[in-house]
Amino acid sequence: MAKPTGFMEFTRELPARRPVADRVHDWLEVYEDFPRQRLRDQAARCMDCGIPFCHQGCPVGNIIPDWNDLTYRDRWQEAIARLHATNNFPEFTGRLCPAPCESACVLGINNDPVTIKQIELTIVERAWNEGWIKPQPATFRTGKTVAVIGSGPAGLACAQQLARAGHDVTVFERDDRIGGLLRYGIPDFKMEKQFVDRRLAQMAAEGVTFKTGVHMGVDMDVRELQTQFDALCLAGGAAHPRNLQVEGRELAGVHFAMEYLPQQNRRNAGDEIPEASAITAKGKRVIILGGGDTGADCLGTAIRQGARDVLQFELLPKPPSARPDSQPWPSYPMLYRVTSAHEEGGTREYSVSTTRLSGENGVLKKLHGVRVEFVNENGRQVMKEVPGSEFEEECDLLLLAMGFLGPEKPGMIEQLGVELTERGNVRADENKMTSVAGVFTAGDMTRGQSLIVWAIAEGRQAARGIDAFLMGETTLPDTCPV
Repeated sequence: MAKPTGFMEFTRELPARRPVADRVHDWLEVYEDFPRQRLRDQAARCMDCGIPFCHQGCPVGNIIPDWNDLTYRDRWQEAIARLHATNNFPEFTGRLCPAPCESACVLGINNDPVTIKQIELTIVERAWNEGWIKPQPATFRTGKTVAVIGSGPAGLACAQQLARAGHDVTVFERDDRIGGLLRYGIPDFKMEKQFVDRRLAQMAAEGVTFKTGVHMGVDMDVRELQTQFDALCLAGGAAHPRNLQVEGRELAGVHFAMEYLPQQNRRNAGDEIPEASAITAKGKRVIILGGGDTGADCLGTAIRQGARDVLQFELLPKPPSARPDSQPWPSYPMLYRVTSAHEEGGTREYSVSTTRLSGENGVLKKLHGVRVEFVNENGRQVMKEVPGSEFEEECDLLLLAMGFLGPEKPGMIEQLGVELTERGNVRADENKMTSVAGVFTAGDMTRGQSLIVWAIAEGRQAARGIDAFLMGETTLPDTCPV
């Protein structure tokens, strides 16, 4: 235990965000540095519980009390070894994960939970800065080959684990750069891409081969890979966006979030976006449909681009500020949260349904909506329009951030003929193998839209299944909960 009285002596503390007036004019990460001594004080709050429920809350099974204790005792090299034992990319989760581990923290029952996420990030960043993180190439080669399709966190975790097990791994990515949503879905103000690049350099030194610009199932029949590789892992994500089925959807000025966000990341990377296809919020009145993380990413991006005004509409009611009785500890509660983007501007409204869009000369001009309420009918929550609540809002740019409906079916999935679940995801067994022998799957493609930490956990589990399939046994760790 780090310090027996730590949880009584110190209160929860997080690093400050840079002033809004400064950060909205750049694309740098929003958080300031956190002094090391204050970080040690936060680690001291960990109670090393007899039953550490933070383990239950963490999909990768991070050994959290151990590295909290090691951080408090200034044993940082041991801390990063313990952290890397379960998580390939703690610099990603330390920035992007919503930290279900903190919701499961025992201290959080009647106090503020331990700042697990910040401790995790500080450990890995110090390890990078000190030069402790180096390539770990396999000591022997198996001669087996694996193709990983998709280079998001699930595909990368799977690839790294397999390469370290001695297999020859090739990662195929349809975009021009590796990283999946880490590269083109997450704005730079949440994670600068240098942190992706340095991990990719480590993986390349470990023997992973990366091939970009290959849209599997379109540019190449995925069945060709079955003849070239001993195993496949499908990690293409849940890229099929939920559409808005209303009159006027075809008007110019209506875009999916994942048409909008990648363009700014490309600009930040130095790419030129052709004016004819450029999507920008500069000088426009923007409406975002969807109140989740993707909606917040659109909000922060639109503000930095110079939007005149931004509204964010959510169909569901406003979440509570405190944990409701229906979502007891240690579950992850759905709460009203203020992200860095929400601090920067815009207006959030809840219980709003879009009824139609209107425009002039084929260009969007207005959104028409209505207020809704959810009522209990025979034990089911039913949405009903509030009479007389119709309204309209001027709108120059409408961004659809309403979630995803699973993996794209045409192309790769249809060519392989893998079995799907009733929700349209790729079905997998306990070893992450699909209905097609030798073809495995991981991440959002099999789970549906989910968290980055789940993607890493799934990638590690798929690597374990592939290694066992190829070699008859595996020594790769089994850290992904059932």
